[in-house]
Amino acid sequence: MSTIRDTLEEKLARFKQLELDMSDPEVLADGARMSAAAREHGGLAKVAGKYREFKKLTDEIRGCEEMAEAAEDSEEREMAEAEMEGLRKRREALWEDLLSLTVGGEDSHRTRCVMEIRAGTGGDEAALFARDLFEMYRHYAESKGWKTEIMDHSATEMGGFKDITLTLEGENVYRDLAYESGGHRVQRVPETETQGRIHTSAATVAVMPEPEDVEVNIKPDDYRVDKFCASGPGGQHVNKTESAIRLTHHETGIVVQCQDEKSQHKNLARALRVLKARVYEKKREEEDAKLAEKRKGLIGSGDRSQRIRTYNYPQNRLTDHRINLTIYKLDQIIAGDLSPVTEAMIEYDRDQLRGDMID
Repeated sequence: MSTIRDTLEEKLARFKQLELDMSDPEVLADGARMSAAAREHGGLAKVAGKYREFKKLTDEIRGCEEMAEAAEDSEEREMAEAEMEGLRKRREALWEDLLSLTVGGEDSHRTRCVMEIRAGTGGDEAALFARDLFEMYRHYAESKGWKTEIMDHSATEMGGFKDITLTLEGENVYRDLAYESGGHRVQRVPETETQGRIHTSAATVAVMPEPEDVEVNIKPDDYRVDKFCASGPGGQHVNKTESAIRLTHHETGIVVQCQDEKSQHKNLARALRVLKARVYEKKREEEDAKLAEKRKGLIGSGDRSQRIRTYNYPQNRLTDHRINLTIYKLDQIIAGDLSPVTEAMIEYDRDQLRGDMID
């Protein structure tokens, strides 16, 4: 069974390889490769450093155990056991840190991710709910000091979003947001409701780690490019030039479009970033499906068909159905204070993984 120790070993091996890459003359001469390597190296540095220390403490504990077994008198044995106890306490504290850094799986170190929010059932109210989710994540990102950028969106005449795609960048960004993937349901009285009836509508959220260029190599021959005029709510044209871009990936059939920028080149660059994230996510999902029975901590698996959360406005209640979490502070959460939910998710995942510490 794959354990957190396996994941940590893989992260440390990748960190060491990046150290070698960053001193390779070929990589140093390629600005894009060097930048990508440095960014990934920085994202892995904290967990790699702590895991190196963890392994060192484990070796020292084994050394103390051997000293205690070989001790010729009780005083020598007691000294070895006392030192071993202190080392074990330090290692346990370090293990808790490592759990926090690695919940969310092999991509937990990612400092960039792509988020897609789509209105589901519920018409205009669903689109308004999608907008509210976007605002919630935007305010949460601001509180964390993350950088956000809207890649593409399709607005409605009432100010909602049929769909919106954005990128987020910052420390722990993917680890914290991976738990948001899935179906979100809202229960409230819509602004357009005249008789005060509560309506139920839905939106879906997908959060995907954004891979480095060297990890997903997509060539121009791998996709088809369609150019068209950007349009806004109601179908009116934003401009008369073919600045909007639609990409279709031949192998997977994934379709991405971007029209927010007036520049065709900028829209193409944005669409490629999203396409790479989607292709990477699809391949990761295929690998995860093969290992599904062996995986732990599945609450961050990102299945969009799974209803993960209900937002009940009349009761000021948020319920996360995966871990039976209920919080009566919906007004604060929807305003961007998502930390109580995120921390509960991380702690749940951490509890699932705690048993993986082995000598």
